[in-house]
Amino acid sequence: MPLTIVRNDITKIKCDAVVNAANRHLAGGGGVDGAIHRAAGPELHRACLKLGGCRTGLAKITEGFNMPCKYIIHTVGPRWHGGGMHEAELLASCYRESLRLASEYECESVAFPLISAGAYGYPREEALHIAVSEISKFLLKNEMTVYIVVYDRECFKVSKKLMSDVTEYIDQHYVDEHFVNRQSAAMSNPSFISNHSPRMNRGMTGALLDAMASHEYGKRSFSAREEQGLEEMLASLDESFSQMLMRKIDEKGMTDAQCYKKANIDRKLFSKIRGNVNYKPSKPTVIAFAIALELSLEETKDMLMKAGFALSHSSKFDVIVEYFIRNRCYDVFKINEVLFSFDQLLLGG
Repeated sequence: MPLTIVRNDITKIKCDAVVNAANRHLAGGGGVDGAIHRAAGPELHRACLKLGGCRTGLAKITEGFNMPCKYIIHTVGPRWHGGGMHEAELLASCYRESLRLASEYECESVAFPLISAGAYGYPREEALHIAVSEISKFLLKNEMTVYIVVYDRECFKVSKKLMSDVTEYIDQHYVDEHFVNRQSAAMSNPSFISNHSPRMNRGMTGALLDAMASHEYGKRSFSAREEQGLEEMLASLDESFSQMLMRKIDEKGMTDAQCYKKANIDRKLFSKIRGNVNYKPSKPTVIAFAIALELSLEETKDMLMKAGFALSHSSKFDVIVEYFIRNRCYDVFKINEVLFSFDQLLLGG
């Protein structure tokens, strides 16, 4: 996917360029800066001396030396002084200038740390918001894979209110998997009900028996459906996921590029989907397109069904996605921030 958040050591990320949160002298230091200098080796220090330092908000580039990348882009983030010293503008400039250099040197992938959010004291939530905002604006006009790399989950903070709201929604809607497993066991083994009915209320027992009866009826009635003939059934297939996606893009008046970029989907993957009417996408890819198209919950469920998926309250991933759709928040990057915080798969492909 074009923008993704990963938990890793940035010195071990294999990509075209790694961004270093440097100081103005480009002399190495602590945190990410020191780790990159140690990993790249002494040649990096000698190369940085020739650059003559770097002003806050700007960026300069060197070779990657012993790092698993072609280039290291050095940018100097602002120190936090309370927000009244143009910190936001300078931090945004760090991302813009770094991405400009990456594009100039024809990089296809670049990895960022969360600039200024360490020793420079920039509030992590605000630093993350600026990072995602600037990177996503760049990706609307450019093709590149961008990583935001965090060392551990504590370094990654999203809005406390948003996290609180999502957590409350999960608590209200998330079905305990143990309970779901007991239902499944009852469906597949009728003796389960008699063995466990003292701990199950009569309403639930009746519902399970009704479901089992319906299941048996479905098996008995299949022979009638077979009489239609396989060829007739195949001839009446509904539209595929790919066909539905292209139809929805046209209905929304969007271009292909607007859709796949808003969905955080790689152009090559989109081309595969467009070129193959029977393409089978992953669930996060389907939902990413539903978010980009700003579909309602029912429309999202319909699109998922075309690809063979469904939303379930026994999945935290599904419940989080449902929360955002119900609240008409269709920012795939904000959704991914929350999914990452809950250790779930990210949207995109």
